[in-house]
Amino acid sequence: MIQYTFGLHHCRFLSGLISSLLAGLLLVLAGCVETKPKAAYRIGFSQCTGADLWRQTMLNDMKRALALHPEYTLLYKDAGNSTARQLRQIEQLAAEGIDLLIVSPNESAPITKAVDAVFKKGTPVIVLDRRITSTSYNTFISGDNVEIGRLAGRFVGSLLKGQGTVVEVTGLAGSSPAQERRQGFREQLARTPGVRVIRELDGQWERDTARHLAEREKQVLQQADVVFAHNEVMALGVQQVCKKYGLDRQIRFVGIDGLPGPVGGMQLVLDGILTATFLYPTGGEEAIEAAARILNGKAVPRETILKSFQIDASNVQALKAQSDRLYTQQRDIERQTRRIQQLTETYSSQRNRLYITLFSLVVVIVLGAWALYLVREKQAAYQQLAQQNDAIRQQKDQIEAVSRQARQATEEKLRFYSYISHEFNTPLSLILTPTEDLLARRQIDPREVKASLLLVRKNAYRLLRLVDQMLDLRKADAGKLQLNARPEDLVAFVQDIVQDFGQKAARQRIDLRLISSEPKQLLWFDRDKLDKVLFNLLSNAFKYTPRGGFIHVRLEKQAETVLVQVQDNGEGMTADEQTHIFDLFYTGGNRFTLGNGLGLALSREFVELHQGELTVQSEKGRGTTFTLLLPLGSAHLDPTDLEPAPAQQPGLPVEEEWAQAETGVTEAGARKSGTLLLVEDHDELRQYLVSRLADRFEVLAESTAEQGWERILETIPDLIISDIMLSGQTAQAMNGLQLTQRIKNDFRTSTIPVILLTAKGQMEDRIEGTRAGADAYISKPFQMAYLLETINTTLINREKWQQRYTGDYLAKTENRQEKKFLNELTALIEQKLTDTSFGVEQLSREMGLSRVQLYRKTQTLLGKNVADYFAEIRLKKARALLTETSKPIAEIAFETGFSSPAYFTTFFKQHTHQTPSEYRKSPSINA
Repeated sequence: MIQYTFGLHHCRFLSGLISSLLAGLLLVLAGCVETKPKAAYRIGFSQCTGADLWRQTMLNDMKRALALHPEYTLLYKDAGNSTARQLRQIEQLAAEGIDLLIVSPNESAPITKAVDAVFKKGTPVIVLDRRITSTSYNTFISGDNVEIGRLAGRFVGSLLKGQGTVVEVTGLAGSSPAQERRQGFREQLARTPGVRVIRELDGQWERDTARHLAEREKQVLQQADVVFAHNEVMALGVQQVCKKYGLDRQIRFVGIDGLPGPVGGMQLVLDGILTATFLYPTGGEEAIEAAARILNGKAVPRETILKSFQIDASNVQALKAQSDRLYTQQRDIERQTRRIQQLTETYSSQRNRLYITLFSLVVVIVLGAWALYLVREKQAAYQQLAQQNDAIRQQKDQIEAVSRQARQATEEKLRFYSYISHEFNTPLSLILTPTEDLLARRQIDPREVKASLLLVRKNAYRLLRLVDQMLDLRKADAGKLQLNARPEDLVAFVQDIVQDFGQKAARQRIDLRLISSEPKQLLWFDRDKLDKVLFNLLSNAFKYTPRGGFIHVRLEKQAETVLVQVQDNGEGMTADEQTHIFDLFYTGGNRFTLGNGLGLALSREFVELHQGELTVQSEKGRGTTFTLLLPLGSAHLDPTDLEPAPAQQPGLPVEEEWAQAETGVTEAGARKSGTLLLVEDHDELRQYLVSRLADRFEVLAESTAEQGWERILETIPDLIISDIMLSGQTAQAMNGLQLTQRIKNDFRTSTIPVILLTAKGQMEDRIEGTRAGADAYISKPFQMAYLLETINTTLINREKWQQRYTGDYLAKTENRQEKKFLNELTALIEQKLTDTSFGVEQLSREMGLSRVQLYRKTQTLLGKNVADYFAEIRLKKARALLTETSKPIAEIAFETGFSSPAYFTTFFKQHTHQTPSEYRKSPSINA
């Protein structure tokens, strides 16, 4: 078709153009394809045993350090206290082609030959905890066993005040730690002649061995004042024997290791079982860091001797609390790592979808020359998506950086990341939903395309603003924020910013004005940073100032400073909120927004760069005043801060940032499929959904759960759509789950379907929503077609249910108040159907009407009195139970409110001319 249109020359040109586009696209795809990082190095680790707590702690320390080196693979072997097995394991690791060997010998001399063989092959070796008898290793990492023995001897001598007897429980005789600890302990005791070692027990590092020896030597233990064990498990074994024979009160126990955890040495000291213990570091983290330096070609020290210290009643509580906190933070790091992996998988899926879309666009280009204009439009869209992709990649890099520092993270930071994900999802919904909606249509009105693209651009800028603030936060944490100040007119600068908010103030009827004592005021300041400060302060003021309120910006010159105040009469803050309002990640009891938790903290950083001061004064219910003080002149600034900055690209205009989304126009007289109530606190998303649903349904919209509940009781809609995370006027405001529970627990509204629309898409969130009673759960971002199909299916199923149970007796009416009355009347009768004592009198009281008023209103709407209506509902329920269940007729009689089966049979036959048994057997029913 192309060759008939353009001719040979044009065909060649178009063919070359298409080939170039295809080649370029393939290069882009090839350049963007990412492969999973493969393990670059294999590290073998042979440990004498992994059964005791100290060895498990060493292995956990290694794994924690390896989390920062994903390119390393650890091959772990546990010798189980067997020297022969450890020799075989070292040979197996060497045969598997490891790049580095870490060995913790069971016994020094027998292991030396195997380690020498590995080292001579060119494989680096790190000896950990226990020495070997040769120098065939790159580095040795261990605690100072001689010194720790001296510390123990010094403590025992001081504990006994120079006079007493000691039983020493040693480790495995052939291991270097046991020999060195004994040496240091005896050297120190030699300085205290009054303290004698009356017996030495070979505990072999094991609690059971030490316990058996203590059983045999209990006579000796009766003469001892102190039991000193080379590790804590042996000390615990001897203590158990002493406790059995009542000797634990006269003997004090001292150990070595200082392990954390519920059964470690710290807990034993805290419980009073050990008088003291001495920290013996595992060296696991240090071994991995040394391995990283060796594998990267960097030098390492020949020996690394780790420090030790005494743990007793004076410091054990603080150390135990610190170790427990580290354990908790380690679990947080693992959870964050899993979350990052999930985000990475999601990102990869979205990236692949983007590439498929781009390839489809190129195929469309080949179909005809008329698509050239669309290609240009799609290229522009691709550039926009690429910018968003870069922003998401930057955000992912920031999250990875935060995860490496998550050991110092607090609970406030974790809440912040939950809130920030919600802030991302809402703009993404307003980008993806209109885009996918336009792609799904066959015919598109150009006006709708423009409105949708404006909405997409606006929310892309909103995402960009969030990313910019995150980058500023990173710079502030790293101390790399740079000030670029120049002398400018502050009055004109502030006037421009205030004017940007003018149209928004006019729409909300807010009295916005600038009050300046000076017509012109020269000041050294950074335009970009001060613009962000004032934008944040004014944005906050507009968020919390009611319609018809005021926002006044005051500018006044003082002695050596310039004062700028932003004052409003909004809802204000409590004293506690004022104390923390500038704290990073603080959100208080309110929902997170860009103005708090992040924006105000950065604003203070920017002001302090100017050597200024930002303070707040507020009172709950009486408004808020932010005061900014900036010094005059430039003497207070560093000379590097005075260099002129390059011109900044203008951001999104304030008016477009705050602009309201255009709502769709519904054709007059169009027949609606039902009444929907939308509860959504995000203005643009609420207005967009109203505009897309208004042509099919009668849509009512509210921004808070409280207002939504009042509208539900007023209108009794056919279906309710609600967000979960809803902001309210108070910290105790309802969210979407609480609103759903109230709807389902109230008999007047319990039959109304509820669709939860939210950014919280995890399985536990879906379970919570289902438990609250939601009929459907849709995660943001979502496709509009899926939402429409969910609404239609839910309404169809509800209509089928109504036709099945109430279709024969519920009158059809278009009047909203009449519909509400009939729904409440029918729901109340069905709720009390099994109560044989419930009659018209009780029904009129429950409905809040007199008996006469109830009769008249029912007669007017249904053409029958209340008693007949009551009877019809009972008859309908009885028919359904007879045809759809095998329950006995007597049970059906009581379930439908009849006092006896005989009366039920008589009533049923009067209305159907058949007994219940005949009705159940009727061929027309069974057919």
